[in-house]
Amino acid sequence: MAPAAVPRHVAVIMDGNGRWAKARGKPVVMGHRAGAEAVRRCVKAALSTGIRFLTLYAFSSENWKRNTGEVADLTSLLRFYLRHKVAELHEQNVRLEFIGDLTRFDDGLRAEIDRARTLTARNGRMTLILALSYGARQDMVMAARRLAEAAMRGEIDPARMTEEEFGDLLQTSAFPDPDLIVRTSGEQRLSNFLLWESAYTELAFVDVLWPDFDESHFAALIADYAGRERRFGKRPDPDGAL
Repeated sequence: MAPAAVPRHVAVIMDGNGRWAKARGKPVVMGHRAGAEAVRRCVKAALSTGIRFLTLYAFSSENWKRNTGEVADLTSLLRFYLRHKVAELHEQNVRLEFIGDLTRFDDGLRAEIDRARTLTARNGRMTLILALSYGARQDMVMAARRLAEAAMRGEIDPARMTEEEFGDLLQTSAFPDPDLIVRTSGEQRLSNFLLWESAYTELAFVDVLWPDFDESHFAALIADYAGRERRFGKRPDPDGAL
């Protein structure tokens, strides 16, 4: 596959754990556990394809509204994988980063997050970004507040504010915008995920529950992406060139 055909940054809305478990008569936590194994397969596929950035929507800001038992199961599973599986990512030369309102997690989980980030900080093969307690609207509101405060202090002129300067205040400012956003389970919406960053992102919706997602699904998505023409708002000329 030619390098130009490979997206630099793929983001995934991992959807369908609950439905996967329900269809098998199992508790929801079993779906989340199966989903965690799908994460490992996805990371493996991204590494083999040459993806440089992979963002996974692991826990949205709206997930806090779920029943306390499911939230506890989700955070316990996250704690387990951060504690026991980060070494595997480190061996694969993967850097681990996080976006979202991490202050909502307990001290112990935040310590695991800090440990994982520190351990993998110098790795350069791929950056895996976990969106935890993340909401795009919340991130944009916080950026707008910082802009307003800076304007009140006379540090910026709101009339001269650019898109680039606003984007620099988002939690994702250190990463390129996603080239491709994938959502599993057949649902076709972004669900408050990377709304600013996805202005010109290619979208793909696959009718596969996340725990069943594997390397073959990932390869098919990359092949489909390679056949798309990205115009970024431009019109093609009559000869077919941009």
